[in-house]
Amino acid sequence: MRSFLVFSVIAIFAVYGCAGCDNSQPIVDAKQPPVAQPAPVPILVPAPPAETVAPPEATAAPSATTAAPSETTAAPSETSAAPVDAATASVAKEIEPLAPWTYERYTELVDKSGRKMAISKESFDAIQARKEKALARIEKYLAAHFGSADPEVLRAFREIPREYFHYNYEGKTGITGSAYESEPKPWGIGYGSALSDYLGQAYMTQLAAPKKGDVVLEIGTGSGFQSSLLSRIVSEAYSIEIIEPLGKGVAKALQAIGYDRVHTKVGDGYFGWPEVEGGFDIIMVTCAARYVPPALLEQLKPGGRLIIPVGPPIRGKQVLYVYTKTEDGKVQSRRDIGVYFIPMTGAMEKEKAPVNAAAKGS
Repeated sequence: MRSFLVFSVIAIFAVYGCAGCDNSQPIVDAKQPPVAQPAPVPILVPAPPAETVAPPEATAAPSATTAAPSETTAAPSETSAAPVDAATASVAKEIEPLAPWTYERYTELVDKSGRKMAISKESFDAIQARKEKALARIEKYLAAHFGSADPEVLRAFREIPREYFHYNYEGKTGITGSAYESEPKPWGIGYGSALSDYLGQAYMTQLAAPKKGDVVLEIGTGSGFQSSLLSRIVSEAYSIEIIEPLGKGVAKALQAIGYDRVHTKVGDGYFGWPEVEGGFDIIMVTCAARYVPPALLEQLKPGGRLIIPVGPPIRGKQVLYVYTKTEDGKVQSRRDIGVYFIPMTGAMEKEKAPVNAAAKGS
């Protein structure tokens, strides 16, 4: 995940977060050390009554074959242009148990992934101890926002080893020892990208309301942690990353750990992933768009949810929206909370907003 995201929490809770973005440029220098940047705390935005917006015209979206950047041709080998029958895959697969997470397994998998992330057994044990405290922090945080924490979200956080994703792909250095920090913050993973803070990721995950059988699309692979989380709940998780070396490096790490429910490619997320037949139950965008890309609404299933920040690259001017599509193809929108993400680039920068584009930023 790549862009910086900040949520405010009523009274005593506050979090500096970040979320990945496949189509954005860093606001901070990519060469800065992987530490959290100071950020103002925005206010929670009250949710007004749902709005109904017309679905975009099929001709409104620019052609992916002519407008998508050249990075799409450099997609990792596990992806192809052939149609993917996600519906069949979601019915056939059950979520399999993961192997016990031990120091020996950690060492084996990071070596297999080709990343330099060696730590001592003592450091590994300390990370596991911090994880228990972080899980309690996540549960309390989600309860404060949603009334209760989704047990499936908590289970996914417990099962996915976050420390495996603490790696700077540009600097080729591990930042494993910082996992599950007591004050959640984003960590730089190179190329201007960041691993989001875990409270922000927990919020986005529960807001999306993933469930068994869902097919999910994430715009912005980043470290691969968010899509891995979702893969422990849903049937299939697809993720697009615009930064080629990051996308390829993360794909190798996911292959090493055996997360075969996560499918990644390098490309411009503005166009979604049209080769996946049947569309998506959830689309999660993690960079600020000037308007909702028409292709994402087209690829959203009836009853599906699109989570997307909309607004200019200015603190206090972005809002996280939740879009749902009705059975007859109408799209309803709801404002969620104020957020701050770095902007979506690629085709979003070049294409004019369609006349009927949903939620244009101000």
